[in-house]
Amino acid sequence: MLLDPDAESGVAYELCQVVGRAILPYRTSAGFGTAFFFRSGDDPVGEALVTAADLVGFPDGELGLRGSVTEPDGVAPDALSDVEIVPGWSRYPGDGVAVLPTAGLHRHAGDGGWRWRVQPVPAAIAAGPEAVARLGVDVSSAFVLAHGVREDGSRPLEVAIERVVRDGEDVRITDELPTGYVGAPVFVVQADAAGEVSLYCLGLVLPGVDGHPVATFDRIDAVLPATPGDA
Repeated sequence: MLLDPDAESGVAYELCQVVGRAILPYRTSAGFGTAFFFRSGDDPVGEALVTAADLVGFPDGELGLRGSVTEPDGVAPDALSDVEIVPGWSRYPGDGVAVLPTAGLHRHAGDGGWRWRVQPVPAAIAAGPEAVARLGVDVSSAFVLAHGVREDGSRPLEVAIERVVRDGEDVRITDELPTGYVGAPVFVVQADAAGEVSLYCLGLVLPGVDGHPVATFDRIDAVLPATPGDA
């Protein structure tokens, strides 16, 4: 669904309110990216941090923290090194996805005297096969929540309003995104067969040239229950 500019601005604003605290900056020697919290149910056991597989697997991986995602104020560090978190990332290069179960993140926070205060993307809005199939060759509005990279090195939370299309069996964002956006969640608005309009998290941004493939949520769902380790 292609929205008018006013509607796009409204969706972008609402996304920041609803899932803004799901989004975290990530960096390694491979570059800058974004990761996000996803929860498959009400139980924190079903919670995971998700990003692009190409970003992880390097010894210097680091997850940035914002003051708004931890409490109490001033206790959590500015960043967490991957080596501090057990279990660590599981990479699924064939799907383009990396998954970090958050049990280690919560344990590390508790040991440090602080706790997470996040808004995971809920399973209720994860795009299923029907939502993905509704995408066509005509462009639809897409919204990417990410931590970009400013000239001074800061990593603010940003929303990019983009266009997404189906390209054969693949789903693609049509334009090249700024540095730091790989791994970020992509959202769309669609009307179902009954005409009811809903928001969906389509998937996450993968590296690309002249646009970006999207790892759709059917691929992400397939690896979420897996145990740690490359696959």
